[in-house]
This record gives sequence, structure tokens and C-alpha cells, in this order.
Amino acid sequence: MPSSRSSTAAQGTWAGILCGMAAGALWGLVFLAPELAHGFTPLQLTAGRFLAYGLFACALLLPRWRRLAAQLGRADWALLARLALLGNTLYYVLLASAVQQGGIAMTSLVIGFLPVAVTVIGSRAAGAVPLRRLAPSLLCGLAGILSIGWQSLAGAAGASPLALLCAIGALACWTAYAVGNARALAQRPQVSVQDWNLATGVVTGAQALLLLPFALLLDTRVHTGADWARLAGVVLGVALAASIVGNALWNRMSRLLPLTLVGQMILFETLFALLYGFLWEWRTPRAAEWLAMACVAASVLSCVHAHRRPAPSGYAAAA
Repeated sequence: MPSSRSSTAAQGTWAGILCGMAAGALWGLVFLAPELAHGFTPLQLTAGRFLAYGLFACALLLPRWRRLAAQLGRADWALLARLALLGNTLYYVLLASAVQQGGIAMTSLVIGFLPVAVTVIGSRAAGAVPLRRLAPSLLCGLAGILSIGWQSLAGAAGASPLALLCAIGALACWTAYAVGNARALAQRPQVSVQDWNLATGVVTGAQALLLLPFALLLDTRVHTGADWARLAGVVLGVALAASIVGNALWNRMSRLLPLTLVGQMILFETLFALLYGFLWEWRTPRAAEWLAMACVAASVLSCVHAHRRPAPSGYAAAA
């Protein structure tokens, strides 16, 4: 019986890792969006992406709205609104602003500390894997992020203080979202991961509607019909791939893995964003970039190794 439980736990762990990888592959597309829809502001990209996310979510929720409404109370919707603001609306505005004002290198370097922040917070939960066993994974992850950013920053102009503040703000927002969302899912086993994702999409779409007038009025540039069509294609594609499918995979992973391992899964977003960037620029990785990708792989594998011994049963509820 113990070996059977161990085998089931191992299968759940690897299923969670595969979900995390797939989510990272889809989320990495988000970093291409500003390039594909150049000329539009961060507010416009955010409002467009999340308005499309909300529309998709409403359409998919219609057949099972009654069941979901019975499962979620007013406090649940208030929590969803806070999570949507942190993990979607505010995070993406700050991220896009940091990229436009400080560059991808500086932004990715700051955002790259997400796995460290989430893992450290997760290690404080009762029954979690001790931080000392996670140290090799954290060090490999930091080495990978530094390898990505160091060579780019060496030849770039210094980022403005505002850009740095935006990147740090985005880091704080998504750290709070990752921790809060994992705990919310653990406390609501009656709600499916897809329904939770779609409910998040509904409130995110409502926030995008409030943001839309500012996004349109604050842009003084003139855009052609072809520009608007390109923006529409980008936001619809990103909303479907990253927000609908990617978020659902992330939520599934959050239920299968402890928070200390969830943090490491964020590295896949950075890894796939790098790969897409190489394809976009049509070049092969440089030596430092190969090193960064090797460090990311080593970070995840060493974190999985640290979790080989099952955590106490009380940990799942704490996470």
C-alpha cells in the first residue's frame, strides 16, 4: 500500500510539472505581444488582452453558470477580483511599462526573482520542504536569471528609476497572486480548476472594461485600420492561448504540486520566452544564454529531487 501511494504521488508530481511546462510555453507568448502589436501602449495591450479573456470566459461559462454560482459566494468573487487585479490587470500594466521604459533585460532580471520569492514563502508553510534542501534549486535559478540579464545589461543604458519601480511592482503583484491563488484553490476543492480560471476571466474582463476608456483616451497616436486589426489578432490569440488555456494548466498544476515546487515552475515562462525570442530574432543562443537554460533545467530537476520524500498530509491544507 505505501508503495502504491508513493507511485500515485510521483505520477501527480510529474503531471503537475508537465502542466507547469505547458503553462510556461503558452505564457512565454505574452512577451512577444508588444513586438507583434508595436505602437500600442501598455494600457491598450492590457485592456485588449483581458477584455478578450473576459469575453471568452463568459461564453465558456454560460452552460454551467448555475452550478458555479451555487459554489461561489460574495466573498469568493471578492477574492477573485483581488487575484485578477494582482495577477492580471495590474501585473501586466506594470510589466509592459517596465519593458517599454527599461527594456526586456532589466525587466526579465527583476521578474526572474519570482521563483525565489514564491519558493521562500512556500517553505514557511507547515510541513513544507526545508529551505536548506531547496538551496541548490534556488541558486541554480538565480544563476540562470543572472546569466540572461548580465550580458544584456552590460551593453545597455541604465534603466530609469520608474522602470525599475514598475518591474519591482510587477514582481510583488505576481508573487502575491501565485501564493494567494494556490491557497484559494486548495481551500475550494469543490470548484474545478477550469471554472476557477473562467471565473477569474469574468472579473478580469470587468476590470478591463473600466480600463478601456483610459487606454483609448490617453493614446494620442493615430492608428490605421490595419494596426487595429493586428492588435485585435494579437490580443485574441494571447487571451485564448495564455489566459484561457495557460491559466487552466497553471491552476491544475497548483493543485498537484506544493507551493515550494510551484515557484520553480515559473522558470518555464522565462525559458520559453527566451526560445521564442531566438526564433523571432532568427538566431542561435549565445554562450551565456545556453548557460541560463541549463541552469533553469538544473533548478527544476534539483527542486523535484528535493521533493522526492512526501510531505506530511497537513501540508496540503496549509498550502
